[in-house]
Amino acid sequence: MGETTTLYRAKKIQVTPSQFFQPGEILIQNGKIRAIGNSIKTPKGCKIIEWKNSEIYPGLISPGSSLGLAEINALRPTRDLSEVGTHTPAIEAWVAVNPDSELIPVARANGITHSLIIPMGGMISGTSGLLQLHGWGIEEMVIKKRVALHLWWPGHGLSIPQPSHKSKTKPKSIADQDKERIKRITEINEYFDQAIAYQKLKQSGDQSFVQIPSWEAMIPVVEGKVPIMIHADESRQIKAAVQWAQKREYQIILSGARDSWKHADWLAENKIPVIFRHIFSAPPHRSSPHDYYFKAPGILARAGVSLSIGLPLGGWATANQRNLPYHAAHGVAHGFSREKALASITIEPAKALGMEKEMGTLQVGKHATFLCASGDILDLRTRVEKIVIQGIEVSVESRHTRLNQRYKDRPRR
Repeated sequence: MGETTTLYRAKKIQVTPSQFFQPGEILIQNGKIRAIGNSIKTPKGCKIIEWKNSEIYPGLISPGSSLGLAEINALRPTRDLSEVGTHTPAIEAWVAVNPDSELIPVARANGITHSLIIPMGGMISGTSGLLQLHGWGIEEMVIKKRVALHLWWPGHGLSIPQPSHKSKTKPKSIADQDKERIKRITEINEYFDQAIAYQKLKQSGDQSFVQIPSWEAMIPVVEGKVPIMIHADESRQIKAAVQWAQKREYQIILSGARDSWKHADWLAENKIPVIFRHIFSAPPHRSSPHDYYFKAPGILARAGVSLSIGLPLGGWATANQRNLPYHAAHGVAHGFSREKALASITIEPAKALGMEKEMGTLQVGKHATFLCASGDILDLRTRVEKIVIQGIEVSVESRHTRLNQRYKDRPRR
């Protein structure tokens, strides 16, 4: 097959969060960006596509979802979010994705071109995989099979026992809650110590050595080749998790991170990437200001934290992945710069997932993955008109657009 070359012309091309061409041109050859600028020399036989009234942005990256694992959250047979067991590191979430999910085109129609698929359930729930939201079958969609191991850190909050006449179960005392937390952290330490012992036994060449899938999956983690995504929200929980990783010299990504803004300078100093998932969470107390979490992205970004914006995890959020740009945009009105907001849904998640050389910005040599929009992608009124993934124009049709057309065409009496 011969090489395919296409030149796109647009009113504006947002190359990086801080750099743009207005107007701009982008030259695509065999799924890669070959040139970008204001006046590119057109190769012979090149196809030219005019988007003169539109703006081009890099494809948006969701740093965590259950796309393809959950369809209708209220129906148990359509949910495949978690595996049985508390320690299942050998689980690879991408394998279970349904490529025909109706929710994938819905997310893609608003500019989401990639999503990290996260396994849930248990303490060590498995490894996540990065998917592009287009392809014939899951093998064609998966971009990176093992992005990170997922560790759900034990909570550090203590609740005052409240006696209940309805419940027959005696509420746990504060001392019992503390013992339970210590027990779970001890389990984590023992599990990672056993993984290290297994790794050393394998390297020793001992004739009695037998391969075990769960421990095999842990080897790249303890060797530092695969990072750990630690899910922690509460302030003490975050500090304990980060300090644990520092002691063991593990590479981590902090996910959820509800109270991370309280430790912004410390996280920036220790170069901990943060995926903030709580911009629309309710304030913790009645007396808390309404913008309690709206300000958090701005605080983290100004401190120098490598910040990505994501939605909460779980089945209910799966159908709302399309709203990712509005989660980032909401922080802009509360001290989060537009440049950092764009970065938080493009290049920052690409960096956190180890894919910054392939995606996240529109630069020569990277994947030709971008969206064409009627205006600023952070504006709720903007409409995504076209999607290009690795040089292939992908349909923006979804169940939503089909239903819209169906009811527009209904018979009138």
